[in-house]
Amino acid sequence: MTDPILVWMRRDLRLRDNPALSAAAEAGPVIPVILRDDETRGLGAAMRWRFGLGVEALAESFDEAGAPLVLRSGAPSDILPALARETGARAIYWNRRHDAPGRAAEAALRQALDGTGIEGRDFAANLLFEPGSVRTGGGTVYKVFTPFWRAIRTRDVAAPLPAPRLAAPSARPDSENFADWALGAAMNRGAAIVAQHVNVGEDAASSRLAAFTGQRLDAYAEARDRLDTNGTSNLSENLAHGEITARAIWHAGRRAQEEGRPGAETFLKELAWREFAWHLMADFPRMETRNWREQWNDFPWRQDNADAQAWRQGRTGEPIIDAAMREMYVTGRMHNRARMIVASHLTKHLLTDWRVGLRWFAECLIDHDPASNALGWQWVAGPGPDATPYFRVFNPETQAKKFDPEGAYRDRWIAEGQAQPPQTALSYFDAVPRSWNLAPDDPYPQRIVGLKEGRARALEAYHGHDG
Repeated sequence: MTDPILVWMRRDLRLRDNPALSAAAEAGPVIPVILRDDETRGLGAAMRWRFGLGVEALAESFDEAGAPLVLRSGAPSDILPALARETGARAIYWNRRHDAPGRAAEAALRQALDGTGIEGRDFAANLLFEPGSVRTGGGTVYKVFTPFWRAIRTRDVAAPLPAPRLAAPSARPDSENFADWALGAAMNRGAAIVAQHVNVGEDAASSRLAAFTGQRLDAYAEARDRLDTNGTSNLSENLAHGEITARAIWHAGRRAQEEGRPGAETFLKELAWREFAWHLMADFPRMETRNWREQWNDFPWRQDNADAQAWRQGRTGEPIIDAAMREMYVTGRMHNRARMIVASHLTKHLLTDWRVGLRWFAECLIDHDPASNALGWQWVAGPGPDATPYFRVFNPETQAKKFDPEGAYRDRWIAEGQAQPPQTALSYFDAVPRSWNLAPDDPYPQRIVGLKEGRARALEAYHGHDG
């Protein structure tokens, strides 16, 4: 039998449209491997827990395909070469990532393989286009979205690959016990609440895409910003864990566009925004921790503070802000319009450093995307590329009237003041840490800061940082 190939699965929790897996399957027997490494340990509590659910679903898929998934713990540069020697594997394949930790892990693995005779081969898989392949006329990364969109909107995107037929090696290497990984430990009691709102696995992701394109796509251009309706695709959860690929979604959107479906181009543009974020991060790997524009380095944002804690708890006294934060604790996700509103409130009305919010989103979201999260926070706060004008301070009341006109979204998530609050609102109190000591019969808090006062304070601080 041909020597096997190891496939390092990383956060590519799918068999379909998996270039590394397909190439390995064409070459011989396959040993798929998931590692509990520093990348996994570095995930926020909600992402790490949700990743674990995805790994369980993936393991079932590999069992059905006849090539059981192998679980190991440790650094890729240590574990994978050792596993290759143990199994006689002649190569290690993986799909490349474009964040700093992912790149560092790949570089260390390549160095470890040097001189061993074991091939290391990476593949493009998780973006529509590889970073560096979409450039301005001057050869630089696009810093403004609209020309980036114009540059890619008519480009050909590779067609998604089918799931390969897999051959297992003659002997399966030992695998760790998944339960021992305890990936959900940090979620504590919140896991039981969020579990009611997840959609796990590549089959579920494909069904979610089909349901959206079949039922809600036509109204997407208008409905995507409404907080009181289910107008979005909800695919961010599955994209974040690699249970579906951007190009699979792109081709579904492109087919709808060719059919003349309203909403299709707007949907494609939203997917392109994610692409834009990743191209920027590939060019500026520290986008999660440093201001894109250095003139913002002396901006007088406050570091973590009591107001930020009230924001985290969904207790600012601003109903639309608090509803959005509570939605995140119950579902693990937050509506994109709401993300902009709460980010503006923290960075502008509360003058708190955008990195405080970024880190909290990374901890609490099951659909956390490092590039989109970083670009979103920097876009709202001001220092990022193509940032919202410094004088744009989202007014929570105005946003609520426009995107939640009847208050349905706020009622869904805020129990205080309702004689018979819905279960969604009550679930918030079961999901959050006990140390917060919150109960549904607590009085609803007063506003931390008046909206006019907060706006005026923000504009005064922001003046001169808009260059």
